[in-house]
Amino acid sequence: MHTDLSGATALVTGASSGFGHHFCRLLARSGAQVIAAARRVELLDSLVAGIEAEGGRAQALRLDVGDEDQVVAALSGLERLDIVVNNAGVAGPSKAIDCEGDEWRSIFDVNVHGAFYVAREAARVMRRAEHGGSIINIASITGLRTALAAAAYAPSKAAVIHMTKALAMEWARFGIRVNAIAPGYIETDLNREFLTSAHGEEMRKRIPQRRFGEMSDLDGPLLLLASDASAYMTGSVLVVDGGHLASPL
Repeated sequence: MHTDLSGATALVTGASSGFGHHFCRLLARSGAQVIAAARRVELLDSLVAGIEAEGGRAQALRLDVGDEDQVVAALSGLERLDIVVNNAGVAGPSKAIDCEGDEWRSIFDVNVHGAFYVAREAARVMRRAEHGGSIINIASITGLRTALAAAAYAPSKAAVIHMTKALAMEWARFGIRVNAIAPGYIETDLNREFLTSAHGEEMRKRIPQRRFGEMSDLDGPLLLLASDASAYMTGSVLVVDGGHLASPL
């Protein structure tokens, strides 16, 4: 599978930690020039320095994806974008009966509205440059099969999945591919304490592979969608969950 991204420019949102931080390093190692975007740009300094120390190219961009004007201003000045990883996202632990309007709106502002703003502006850049590109939306298995205490988060990821299909259909004529990755439970610094708890252990037993995912489990799917290896894929959702969705109800 040819996944050399030399010469490509890649934008990754939510790059200050977790998936976004990992994706930036992965894309840079594959040859892409990376634009690492996050609200807290000061957290990107070490990421950019680390990429450059390895011989890669990267720059930091302050970006609040939920602010439409800021997204327009940040992306409209770009001459070229080949890859966009729409990774910025927030979660809320509330059950429906406890979920107030502010929480609901804040989750949708980032996970849905923000993802749309970034995808739309990226598509405008790609269309102006007349070269197409790949937009990868980071969804979740909860967008396909919900979980407890995810009253706002799960619907937001379901919206991302359906948005992926709608944008793919509309932008295929411009050579712009739009796909999504739906990760299962991937161990990160933010969830490690829960995943190693008694509740996490019970969840692990329900996963057919009997393990939680690692960041590296997302490398193949991301590089596939970012590169020309997926030239005939658009509107697809790649589930990376160790078989979790296939487990019995």
